Amino acid sequence: MQIRRLREDRGYTLEELAERSGLSFRGLIYIEHGQRSPSVLTLLDIAAGLDVEPGELVNHITREESGKPESQ
Repeated sequence: MQIRRLREDRGYTLEELAERSGLSFRGLIYIEHGQRSPSVLTLLDIAAGLDVEPGELVNHITREESGKPESQ
């Protein structure tokens, strides 16, 4: 999922992202593994923790569903 890739690109551990976003470590694990769907507010918190625009997370999801490749 996009969240994991962005987190790893920034060198953050799950613990660091949890602290930066104000979310629980376990909750982030569930979201990264696709076991939970994050709410809009949770996506905003994750985006803030990753220092990206929320649309970067949402646009990736939309591209996956439509089958369109990501633009670089």
